[in-house]
Amino acid sequence: MIGALRRTVYQVIEVGGPGNRLAHAFDLFMILLILANLVAAAAETVPAVMDRHRTLLVAFEAVSVLIFTLEYMARLWVAVEHPHPPDATDAAVRVRFALSPLMVIDLLAFLPFYLGAVFPDLRVLRIFRLLRLLKLARYSPAITTLTNVLIAERRALAAVAILMTGLVLFSASGMYFIERQAQPEVFGDIPSAIWWALATLTTVGYGDVVPVTPAGKVFGGLVMVFGLAFFALPIAIVASAFSSEIHRREFVVRWGLVASLPLFRGLPADMIAEVGRLLRARTVPGGTVVVRKGDPAERTYFVVSGEIELDREGETPVRLREGGYFGATALLRARRAPLTATAVTNCNLLSLESSDFHYLSTRNPELRRRVEGMLRRRERVDYGQAEETPWLDSDRSVGS
Repeated sequence: MIGALRRTVYQVIEVGGPGNRLAHAFDLFMILLILANLVAAAAETVPAVMDRHRTLLVAFEAVSVLIFTLEYMARLWVAVEHPHPPDATDAAVRVRFALSPLMVIDLLAFLPFYLGAVFPDLRVLRIFRLLRLLKLARYSPAITTLTNVLIAERRALAAVAILMTGLVLFSASGMYFIERQAQPEVFGDIPSAIWWALATLTTVGYGDVVPVTPAGKVFGGLVMVFGLAFFALPIAIVASAFSSEIHRREFVVRWGLVASLPLFRGLPADMIAEVGRLLRARTVPGGTVVVRKGDPAERTYFVVSGEIELDREGETPVRLREGGYFGATALLRARRAPLTATAVTNCNLLSLESSDFHYLSTRNPELRRRVEGMLRRRERVDYGQAEETPWLDSDRSVGS
């Protein structure tokens, strides 16, 4: 009984998925609670708001801390449901899980509240509740991707940081030698000139410190130009790596999907990759009719997540889950859809246009023979279900 409850809680707060409405509701509630906490933390710094709504803000903080505490304890409780070595004890699994970055962030989200209540001198630590913003990383694949990008490009970013530090020191030293006689109060030493160098290189230009000599103005103009070039480097590195990471994750999902489907299993890796590039992503909400019987059949659909019901007149409906496909006969010839496909839950689908398949089959006749042979063996059944879905281990959605 307890084990079943723990698995259910695990599915809701850790696994989630498009088809799990309770998990979706929980994630949405936590996101809204985190955002509300950030607004409340900012509002408390306004004296008029704090004086007027002190009781409400204090109560909201207490309830929020209670929810974050219960969430943390629940995640620790279900930690043993995560894959782990069979010889590891439950305590060891939970300790290791508690030391993971996301769990440390969850702990810091509420721990300062208790420390401030027990030790009044430490109430200043409650400003750390702004760290609750970092909890959003758990609910945003984009934030996780950005973190991975920063880690992957750490060497390039470190090299850029060294170059930028050198440029700051060079700019400050140059202006010190040029302007120290004319403005000893602001350029009398290199550390003082660093402030000007930073403001100029970043093109902020506060205007509180400016060169007055002709040589200083020329040198300042050159520093501005170099600043534009050098400070654009880290932005370009992160943007390029972020785009590459998004495409890499999407490619891994699609390559694994294509490779596991009976229609394409065993094809050369380059052909599988080409099929994957031609797939088009589509998200449909539950209750949407994806294909209606009698409509022109122009593409084959693959189910990445969610559940699709196929309505076969006079027969028991068939449900396809992750790894399923339907509309396979559209790859070979123009015809009408033989059945109606409806999304039972929110679904992520990939589709392959028949025209794209014909293009591929002209380059690789074996691909066409394979599809024809399989449909012949299956008596031209228009759908199927892959037994394994390894691509789901790499991500929870397409293009996230």
